[in-house]
Amino acid sequence: MDHAAVLALFDRDMREGAQPDGPDARVERVGRIVRQVSSEHGWNRVVWSDLDAAGADAAITEQIAHFSGLGREFEWKLYGHDLPVDLGQRLRAAGFVGQPEETLMIGEVAGLNLDAEPPEGIRILPVTDSAGVDLVAQVHEKAFGTDGSRLRHQLLAQLRADADTVVAVVALAGDTPVSAARMELVPGTRFAGLWGGGTVEGWRGRGIYRALVAHRARAAVDRGYRYLQVDAMSSSRPILERLGFEPLTTTTPYVYTP
Repeated sequence: MDHAAVLALFDRDMREGAQPDGPDARVERVGRIVRQVSSEHGWNRVVWSDLDAAGADAAITEQIAHFSGLGREFEWKLYGHDLPVDLGQRLRAAGFVGQPEETLMIGEVAGLNLDAEPPEGIRILPVTDSAGVDLVAQVHEKAFGTDGSRLRHQLLAQLRADADTVVAVVALAGDTPVSAARMELVPGTRFAGLWGGGTVEGWRGRGIYRALVAHRARAAVDRGYRYLQVDAMSSSRPILERLGFEPLTTTTPYVYTP
């Protein structure tokens, strides 16, 4: 994989050319900023920026004013190659709170190991309705210790608006949900994004996460996507590397709460 070329393609298609991730969201291009504005239940964020040292602070101030005027918490998603090089420091100085750094990993589906199957006693259930969405949110809350209401609202809205743009699955041990994940498909691009993969404590280390990645990857192949993208935590990076994903850069969410 040509890392520089694929990263440039990712920036162009998924960031500068971002599309709304749900029916209640819109993408706005203002100056050298691309942002998504959504409802209070959606993901409000700066997706892409092309800034220099002279204009960065003013651009940050403008985004704070815009989202604060809407009463929205928002995220500035900073990538390791974004400029200026001290943009993260500038965001912190403006009141943003940095979240744990992740690794942007991309795999070309033709070269991925997609043979991973769930361990014995685990079945993978496609999520197509509100009952399935509730199971995904339950796993999210148990696996990450965070409120699943935003995920519940967003995933249900996506399924109702256009089920072809999202693939969600939950892994069950009997009738107990123990792992869940989703994949977002962006029409007109070559990338599908893997999101939200989480396994409940006590069920980790058994190959369930790996099986859910492979399951979604096969679905992406069936739909004609060339690349899979993951913002990987340190715990999942080794699994993804064994499947054939490659690290391209880092990504750090910076969150501003009005």
